[in-house]
Amino acid sequence: MTNKRILEQHHANFDSIRQQDEEGNEYWLARPLAKVLDYSEYRHFLPVLERAKEACRNSNQVVEDHFEDVLAMVEIGSGAKRELPDVKLSRYACYLVVQNGDPAKPVIANGQTYFAMQTRRQELADDEQYARLSEEDKRLAIRNELATHNKYLAAAAKDAGVETPLDYAIFQDHGYKGLYGGLGAKDIHARKGLKKSQKILDHMGSTELAANLFRATQTEEKLKRDQVSGKRQANQTHLEVGKKVRQTIKELGGTMPEALPTPDSSIKQIESAKKKLEKKEI
Repeated sequence: MTNKRILEQHHANFDSIRQQDEEGNEYWLARPLAKVLDYSEYRHFLPVLERAKEACRNSNQVVEDHFEDVLAMVEIGSGAKRELPDVKLSRYACYLVVQNGDPAKPVIANGQTYFAMQTRRQELADDEQYARLSEEDKRLAIRNELATHNKYLAAAAKDAGVETPLDYAIFQDHGYKGLYGGLGAKDIHARKGLKKSQKILDHMGSTELAANLFRATQTEEKLKRDQVSGKRQANQTHLEVGKKVRQTIKELGGTMPEALPTPDSSIKQIESAKKKLEKKEI
């Protein structure tokens, strides 16, 4: 079976155990999730849940909002069922669970991709609302979120030992090289035919911006989770995450970011046009 088929199968499994409460909120139960994540016994999965709860606390989130202790009916063999302790997980909780799972399990890596992408999409907007946005509005939404997360990434990188502006430029270049198949920021800038003063992020379409947003958020998480220390290790981490995002795009049959078209208008031009329109409407 190809990597793409495996990825699709795992994603289908995650979708199959997803449930909805009476208010239409989606959730997963820990016991079925443990099975999908290839844990032979639920007791082996409990330490993963605890690490995920700790990560939730460290992110200044209310643990009880994402991890709810419940009793659930579980099959115990021969069609018989028994009520056993379980945990009702939000999408964010599932995301933290797979981030803290056994990295040796292939399904864990696919779970990280699935829940991270689902979480990012939900943070932007619900699927239908996002689908109705124009390409320009999608670009603005993702670019604004990327600007915010780049600040978080810079802070995480600084904690890891990336201190000077030059250090950070080199760190960022490693991320680009991983995602763009060896192309650094200057190479991407030249490939897009931009002037020296123009920023490459302002000249990306929504798909390319989304790939870079995923790279930034995952690198920030990994720097913190792995307690990366030293700028050399931080650079390597950014490179590896960029490569992983690129591999995921390849497995899903997507277009490599360097092959995506450069939009005719920049983010600044879009923002300027919107401001002029708003003034006319006043």
